Amino acid sequence: MELRQLEYFAAIAAEGSFTAAAARIHTTQPNISAQIRSLERELGATLFDRSGRSVRLTDAGREALPSARRALAAADDVTRLVAEVAGLVRGRLSVGMVEGCTIAPLFAALGTFRSTHPQIELSLRESPSTELIASVADGRLDIALAGHGGDLPPGVSAMTVIAERVVAVMPANGRVPGRTVDLALLRERSLICLPGGAGIRSVFDAAAVSAGGPIRPAIEASSPEAIIELVCSGMGVGILSESIVADDERVAGVPIRDVDGTAHLGLLWGSRPSAAAARFVEVATDAFGGTE
Repeated sequence: MELRQLEYFAAIAAEGSFTAAAARIHTTQPNISAQIRSLERELGATLFDRSGRSVRLTDAGREALPSARRALAAADDVTRLVAEVAGLVRGRLSVGMVEGCTIAPLFAALGTFRSTHPQIELSLRESPSTELIASVADGRLDIALAGHGGDLPPGVSAMTVIAERVVAVMPANGRVPGRTVDLALLRERSLICLPGGAGIRSVFDAAAVSAGGPIRPAIEASSPEAIIELVCSGMGVGILSESIVADDERVAGVPIRDVDGTAHLGLLWGSRPSAAAARFVEVATDAFGGTE
C-alpha cells in the first residue's frame, strides 16, 4: 500500500468520479484506475461501486476512508515538521524596523536569535511604518517593528509593544497652557511632527481631520529625538507619545483633548509565518516581556 494510492482513493471519494479525481491531482484516468485496482487487490475488497453513472463507495470503502484520510494527514504533518526544522537550519529571515529605531528589546531579540540560529540568513531594513506594514502584508518582510493607529491589513498579526496617547510636546520651563490643549490652539502653532505614515502621526492626522480638517506641520522630523531638540530650540510644538516625552526632563507632554486615538508600536508578522519567523516571534516575546 502506497500513500499515492490512498491519495487517489480519497480524491475519488471526494469527487465521485475517476475522471474528475484524475484532473484534480494531475494524473490520467487510466493511471488512477490501475492504482485503485491494485489497492483493492491488496486489501481484498472492492472500494467503489462502478455500476452506475457515478462512482460510489462500497461498505468497505466507507469504512476505509477515514483511516486513509488520517494517514494522509499524518504524512502531511511529517512533511511540514521536517520543512520547519530545515527552515530553522538553513532558512532566511527579513526584519524591518522604523527609521532611527532605538528599541533595545528588539536588538536583544535579534542578538539572541542570531546566536541560537547562526545559519539563518538575517537581513534588516529601516523604512517608514506604512512601508513596513505593507511589506509584511504582501510577504516582502517576515517581521517588522512598526507604528500604527490600531488598524492593520487583513492577514497581519501584531504583538503590541507600546500603546499610549499622543501628546503635544512643549519646553518644560515654558508656559504650558493648562493641563490639556485642544486642536484649535495647535492649529495656530508651528507644529513639528514625524513623517506621514508614522503611527503617532497617523493618530494625530485622523483626529485633526475629524475635528475640522488636516493640519499641515511646519516641520517634519525623521525621529522623536530630533523633534525634542527642535522643541527645545523654540522651533514649535512637537507631537509625540507620552513615554517618549517622559524620558526627557527638558520637555513636557500635554494631553490633546480632541485626540482620543491610541498610537501603537508593535511587532508585526504575516498570517502564515515561516519557521524562522515563528521562532523569532517567540524570542521577541521573551525580550519584550510578553504580549498585550
